[in-house]
Amino acid sequence: MTDLKREKLVVIKLQYEGLHHWKDCNIPEVSFLKDKHRHIFYIELHKKVSHNDRDIEIIMLKREVLRYLENSFKNDFGTFSCEDIAEVLLDTFKCQFVQVLEDNENGAIIKL
Repeated sequence: MTDLKREKLVVIKLQYEGLHHWKDCNIPEVSFLKDKHRHIFYIELHKKVSHNDRDIEIIMLKREVLRYLENSFKNDFGTFSCEDIAEVLLDTFKCQFVQVLEDNENGAIIKL
């Protein structure tokens, strides 16, 4: 084993069904986004740990994130964009990276 200082991150991935809308959409081609619509949000979260035995168990972290989403949003993100969701998760769980994709296709990454 080397003496190099390495950054260690745990990774969780989850899916969360939710609704949202873009109330201020002013792009005629996608004006339907003003209406509430459903997605499966694919969320990936990276959190720094300090050792190989982990500071937090990944299964427990995933459960905490799911519980937070359910308690905070109850499947309705309102006017939150993928960026908004990622930023809230980044701040709430003190992460280094959060990716939120709509239907595992398009979305956003927020990272430190």
